[in-house]
Amino acid sequence: MSPSVSLRSVTAEDRPFLREVYASTRDAEMAVVPWNDAQKAEFLDMQWRAQTHHFDTHNPDADRSIVLLEGTPVGRLYVDRSAGHIELLDIALLPPYRSHGIGTQLMLDLIEEALRAHRPLRCHVELFNPAARLYRRLGFRPIADAGLYTYLEWAPDAPEGAAQSVGATEGRS
Repeated sequence: MSPSVSLRSVTAEDRPFLREVYASTRDAEMAVVPWNDAQKAEFLDMQWRAQTHHFDTHNPDADRSIVLLEGTPVGRLYVDRSAGHIELLDIALLPPYRSHGIGTQLMLDLIEEALRAHRPLRCHVELFNPAARLYRRLGFRPIADAGLYTYLEWAPDAPEGAAQSVGATEGRS
């Protein structure tokens, strides 16, 4: 990871920031609902609590990290390494920090980890999420269709080795 991007473990004090990151991932949806700001905030808080409960229940051993850019919190990265694979549970950056290579850098670091550990790296992505393009570019392949989501995998022994060569050609900003 470059010196400017780092990770630190989530603490209880991060809850307001994590809720803000979550809410920012729902901006497009909230822009089209006919609710006032208080209703939107209440809905987003309920959804964030439900997501947090889901991760607590189903992935209690996952690493939950705050993504820092030059020491400033800019996002979150949740990774579960407890199964026979590495599972990217969530990666989210605040809007001003998207499309600047931070997510790519974090994904390349996870791919390098998967390569060293000889374990597949898996994630799920909504069909219309712009991150799906990044995952395909990095060599992830669909392994299951779950309605609105696609379950993807990058495997260290995948044919063509698409992701292995990305780090050398993409750069790491």
